Amino acid sequence: MNHAICLGEILIDCFSQQPGLPRSEVTDWVPLPGGASASIACALARLGNSVEFVGAVGKDRWGGALVKLLTDMQVGSQGVQYRLKAPTREVYVTQDEQGHSAFAGFSESDPAIFADAHLFSGALAEDSFKDACVLVLGALSLAYPDTGESVQEAVRLAGYHNLWIMVDVNWRPMFWSKPAEAPGRIYDLLQKTHFLKVSTEEANWLFGTVSAKAIAHQLPHLKGVLVTDAVKGCEYCFHADDGEFNGKVTGFVVDIEDAAGASEAFTAGFVHQLMQKGINCMTDEDTAHRTVTYASATSALTMTRPGAIAALPTPNEIEVFLYLN
Repeated sequence: MNHAICLGEILIDCFSQQPGLPRSEVTDWVPLPGGASASIACALARLGNSVEFVGAVGKDRWGGALVKLLTDMQVGSQGVQYRLKAPTREVYVTQDEQGHSAFAGFSESDPAIFADAHLFSGALAEDSFKDACVLVLGALSLAYPDTGESVQEAVRLAGYHNLWIMVDVNWRPMFWSKPAEAPGRIYDLLQKTHFLKVSTEEANWLFGTVSAKAIAHQLPHLKGVLVTDAVKGCEYCFHADDGEFNGKVTGFVVDIEDAAGASEAFTAGFVHQLMQKGINCMTDEDTAHRTVTYASATSALTMTRPGAIAALPTPNEIEVFLYLN
């Protein structure tokens, strides 16, 4: 059953086209589809997998446009809920004169007012879990009571139907009304997780270490931990029947055009390989190394083109890239 469920946020990223200006002075914005969970879903579909996105959008023009995008990307959207009184989230991103991006706020002052904060657990379709093998989650969904309850229900359904669960933390404090509550909620979620991916910054924040092996020892029930360090590569640790093994994949050297979708592409590349080979493949050291290498290649290729979703590579492009590198 090569079917995945990605639960989380889908939104609009508005990028300033006037470097050096604060948001209040910017008059030229380019809106692009975003949201980590939606980007992972689109990447999985681009890689040839069956995937369903579960999330909430406003009953507005952006909500309609984003659902159309999912359809165009061949991502299932039956799990999308529409909110009449909550708008689709818009995120503003400015640039300094050196081209470095910075979060510049939401279209509304309250981060909990948007539709993606109000995914209702009672409306989750259990049938979609019956046909799936993996549930992919991010930590942003835990920031809001409604969507947090949906995460808990999705985890329950995943356990009942024997799905394995992948968590990509994707820490974004601006989404949280009370950021101090985040670690506890994330720890609770990780107790029922099979695979964890964190950046080095997230690893330090949550676990006080950037060592995948040390994190795996803190959470011995996990089947695998991946710690990514941007373009430098990924350190990993996996549990096998006869113990554990760890290693590192050095990042590929590429000309970076846009790094916006690199993290999500990595997660999708890793999940894609698990869906193709089966979860037990990660008990073999060579297979695990090749799987992480594939994920790293997916991420590297995404950075060579603009747009988090538009830049996502196809399986053939990844195979050629790996052959040449």
